[in-house]
Amino acid sequence: MAGRRAAGLPGVSVAWGRWEQTAGTAGSKDELTRTRANRPGGSLRLTAAEGMELLDAAVGSGQALLVPVKLDLRKLRTQAAAGGEVPHLLRTLVRVGRQQARAAAAGEGGLVRRLAGLTAADQEALLLDLVRTQAAVVLGHTGPGGVQPETAFKEAGFDSLTSVALRNGLCEATGLKLPATLIFDYPNPETLARHLYRELLPESNAIDFEVDEERLRHALASLPLARFRAAGLMDALVKLVALGDGESEIGSIEEADEEMAIAEMGVDDLVQMALGD
Repeated sequence: MAGRRAAGLPGVSVAWGRWEQTAGTAGSKDELTRTRANRPGGSLRLTAAEGMELLDAAVGSGQALLVPVKLDLRKLRTQAAAGGEVPHLLRTLVRVGRQQARAAAAGEGGLVRRLAGLTAADQEALLLDLVRTQAAVVLGHTGPGGVQPETAFKEAGFDSLTSVALRNGLCEATGLKLPATLIFDYPNPETLARHLYRELLPESNAIDFEVDEERLRHALASLPLARFRAAGLMDALVKLVALGDGESEIGSIEEADEEMAIAEMGVDDLVQMALGD
């Protein structure tokens, strides 16, 4: 288009943002789904009326390339203030304040220093609040109260797109390099906060989280078996639950009795047993 314009010919290239759709499959989506679709990147969907107005403006602009996008700058500023990630293309439009800029420049070290000055309980609370705040930003909640510590991310409404957004926000806030599978590896805010603690303070003693059997069972149930297999724990789990090898509680008792009998044998008896007599 730039070549056509330079040659005195008409032409304009329009790189549209997202449009609202009320017909077809898009029109059958519920309100929650449409709201989530507006989150990534701070852009909103254009209505048909807005789109036609922008098309008229583009044709009469005399420019070769235009990008009509409807931006939610207020949301982007709120996201930046909460430590969330702002897309690179929009950072000239949403300027981070001096305090946030200094925190971002400090990166991981700033958060580590804050953790170092706290008790174990306060460290746990700080990291858990960080995870919940970032999750709330991604899900569009007004605050971390909308994200429960023990609720699985999947149950809270996360999908593949929002999980990456959460990972990116936590990377910005902590300075850590986190995997794209973060919420699948650590399926709820509590387990994710513990992982962040271990990553941020590897030389420190891990937080002494009180074990709650019900919560532990819930967390284990949310993990796919592939994760246990990848970690080399499948064989141990199979033995613990006595699956696949026919073992039972009775069998375990009989084995224990046999071990006790062997322990009580004399030397001659042990030799004969070893020789198969």
